Amino acid sequence: MNAVELIRKKRNGLVLTEVEIEFLISGLTEGRIPDYQFSAFLMAVFLKGMNKKETALLTKSMLYSGVVLDLSSIPGYKVDKHSTGGVGDKTSLILAPIVAAAGLKVPMISGRGLGHSGGTLDKLESIPGFRTNLNLDEYKTVLQKCGAVLIGQTKEIAPADKIIYSLRDVTATVESIPLITGSIMSKKLAEGIDGLVLDIKTGSGAFMRKEKDAKDLAKSLINTAKEFNKKVTGFITDMNQPLGNYIGNWLEVYESVKVLKGEKVNDLLEVTLNLSGAMIYLGGKAKSIKEGIKISQEMIDNGNAYRKFLEIVELQGGDISYLTDLEKYPKSNFAEKVIAEKNGFVQVINNYEIGMASVELGAGRLTVTDKIDPKAGIIFYPKIGSKIIKGDIIAEIFTDKIDMVESVKQTLIESIKLTSKKVRKVKLIKGIIV
Repeated sequence: MNAVELIRKKRNGLVLTEVEIEFLISGLTEGRIPDYQFSAFLMAVFLKGMNKKETALLTKSMLYSGVVLDLSSIPGYKVDKHSTGGVGDKTSLILAPIVAAAGLKVPMISGRGLGHSGGTLDKLESIPGFRTNLNLDEYKTVLQKCGAVLIGQTKEIAPADKIIYSLRDVTATVESIPLITGSIMSKKLAEGIDGLVLDIKTGSGAFMRKEKDAKDLAKSLINTAKEFNKKVTGFITDMNQPLGNYIGNWLEVYESVKVLKGEKVNDLLEVTLNLSGAMIYLGGKAKSIKEGIKISQEMIDNGNAYRKFLEIVELQGGDISYLTDLEKYPKSNFAEKVIAEKNGFVQVINNYEIGMASVELGAGRLTVTDKIDPKAGIIFYPKIGSKIIKGDIIAEIFTDKIDMVESVKQTLIESIKLTSKKVRKVKLIKGIIV
């Protein structure tokens, strides 16, 4: 067996065996197969695909390239959520404390933002002192104490994924469903979870812009989770407009705290409660997702979810005084309002452009070495179907980069397409797959 033979086999559209896939993954992680050969294999997979069994075997090899956490010493059902990401998607910050407050364990290994899509780790690290780099012993301790923990991928967890992702990023092979599946599921299964809820985004601000592609990815992820005997539910959700109104790291923490304290941000709340409701249902604390949604709302209404968030933040080193007094946080040097130039109903929002505008202000990164300004971002008010009057404030921008203000204001104005006719609101939950 050698790498050239296996690259040729996949290039010709043939099915690889478990031994062959394991040979490739272990060869890469142990340095026997060079990057250029594995990159050729990735392109072969991108062009020819993998069947259901191959995808599960790829995930297995990536999973066992590192440590698989054993959380059996910690009592309780372990459940997590994974989102494919988008603009203003802060659901993890809200649902982790909700689900933990409802009596389940939420061991969450999250990622950073790249491109137009924000990352949970960057949002959490905007809280002064918050540590996402806990070692595995600390990870278990926090989970045991408060029922939830949110960290980044450690060097022990799915090391093959780190190498493969860096190669996919520079070889135009990111948008491959088997490779996306292996990347997501190897990390999630390594957490030691019993169940998983998936939030697959579709629309202009999503990586899967077409609903069919989102459904295909959801099915691949669900099939793979089931191969490992995990309970799983997938949601297809809309990402044609920002989720909530706040975009940017501290701004998203700010909005999350407001929601946890009972503020009604309708679209954000609807998506979050569906996801947390499904997590509570998978964990056996509710007889249906609907009942899980009701329990989730109760955790907000009685203050338990907000108190749980403070507990998580404090255990991970964060200064909770910034959460109990949200106005204490440092302000950007420049704050500008964006004013509507004409009347109409919002027909289309280019969500990708809004996400990229927040990056230009300093809220995101285009390369992994870019430095983030946690204060920077956008408050974006209109939703699809909203009526806008000339002179209305459609957005507010916050940045330390004075040179970006005018171009971002213009981008935000141009991101909205208006019509004279009434427009229906967007359906947020487009489907549930089990």
